[in-house]
Amino acid sequence: MSRVLVIGAGGVGSVAVHKMAMNPDVFSHITLASRRRFKCDAIASSVFQRTGIAIETAELDADDVDATVALLEVVKPQLLVNLALPYQDLAIMEACLRAGVSYLDTANYEPRNEAKFEYSWQWAYQERFREAGLMAVLGSGFDPGVTSVFATHVRKHLLDRIDTLDILDCNGGDHGHPFATNFNPEINLREVTAPSRHWENGQWVEGPALSQKQAFDFDQVGVRNMYLMYHEELESLAKFYPEIKRIRFWMTFGDSYLKHLEVLENVGMTRIDPVTFQGVEIIPLQFLKALLPEPASLGPVTKGKTNIGVIATGEKNGRQKTVHVYNVCDHEEAFAETGNQAVSYTTGVPAMIGAALMLTGKWSGAGVFNMEQLDPDPFMALLNAQGLPWQVKDLRAPLDF
Repeated sequence: MSRVLVIGAGGVGSVAVHKMAMNPDVFSHITLASRRRFKCDAIASSVFQRTGIAIETAELDADDVDATVALLEVVKPQLLVNLALPYQDLAIMEACLRAGVSYLDTANYEPRNEAKFEYSWQWAYQERFREAGLMAVLGSGFDPGVTSVFATHVRKHLLDRIDTLDILDCNGGDHGHPFATNFNPEINLREVTAPSRHWENGQWVEGPALSQKQAFDFDQVGVRNMYLMYHEELESLAKFYPEIKRIRFWMTFGDSYLKHLEVLENVGMTRIDPVTFQGVEIIPLQFLKALLPEPASLGPVTKGKTNIGVIATGEKNGRQKTVHVYNVCDHEEAFAETGNQAVSYTTGVPAMIGAALMLTGKWSGAGVFNMEQLDPDPFMALLNAQGLPWQVKDLRAPLDF
C-alpha cells in the first residue's frame, strides 16, 4: 500500500493526482489537501469521472505546521508531495520531519516579502532529513526538474564533458486573452520581473530583467523570441556540475504579454510591498492576481504546443559535440487527458514521476536531494511512458549567441 498526501489544488496539483490515479499499482491511496476544500472536491470529481478512482480530500492551511502534522498523522502517507506555494515549503518540510514522512516539491522556497528564490533555505535541512532517515527531493517539475534530468542524461550518456548548457522554455500556446499567466500569477510575475542572472566562468553574471533577447526556431512551434532569465535550476546545476563553464536559462514571451507587463510594472501593480488603499493595506501584486484569469480556467481555450529542453555543448570521444534534448507537449491533448493545459501538465506529470520513483524505491536515500543527484534513467523512461516523450537531436554547431 503506497499512500500519498498531495498539497495544492491548482493546475499542477490537478494534473498530478489525475496521473497518480492512472497508476494505481503505485499510488494505492491518494489524499488531496488545500486551503479551499471545494477545489479539491472538484478535482476529485474529475479524477473519478476520468479514471473511476476515488481520492480523499481535506482542508488544510499549509502555513500551519501543527495542522499539517495532524493531517499527516491521520492520512499516514509514505510521501508528501508539496504542490502548494513556494512560500510554504519550509513549513511543510518541518511538518514532514515531525511526522516522519518523506517529501517532494516542484519549486524552491522563497520568502513572501522578497522576490528572491534560492536553495540555501532548503539545503539547510540536509542533516535533519538525513538523521531522520527521510528523503526530500527538490524541484521535481519540468523546469526545474526535467531540465535537470535532461542535463544529467546528457552527462551520463551523450557527452563526456559538458562545457555550456542552455535551457530553453517555449510556450507556443495561445489562450486568446490579452494578458494572463499559465501558472500562479503572483509567482510568475515575481519570477519574470527579477533581474536576469546566469552562471559563467565560476561566477554569477547579472543584468536587467528581460534585457537580452534571441530568436530561436522551436520544433513544432516555430520561431519565437526568448529572453535571458534567472531560474532556480541554474543554482543546483552550477553546484553539482562545476565543470560547466556557462549555464543560461531562456524563456519565450509574446509581444502582448511584454507590453502589458511593462505597463503593470510602470504603474506599480507588480509591487510586493504593502500599500494603503482606503484605509486597508493591500499588496498590489496580490490584488492583480485576483483580477487576472485563473490559470486553471485557461485549459479549455488554450491551443498550441510547448517545447522545453536543453542544448548542451561539450566533448564526446575527443570530439566537440552539441546535443538538443527536448519535449513537445500539446495543450489540447493535455486538456483532453487531465482537464488542464500543457504548462500545468508538464509540471504535474514530473511531480507524479518523482513521487512514483520514491515510492517504488528506484530513488532512495536519506537527506535533501536535487534532481541532478539522482539516476536519470528511470525518470527518462517514465517520461516516455507517461505522456512527455523526449527526443535527442545532434546540432551541427553550438548556439551562436
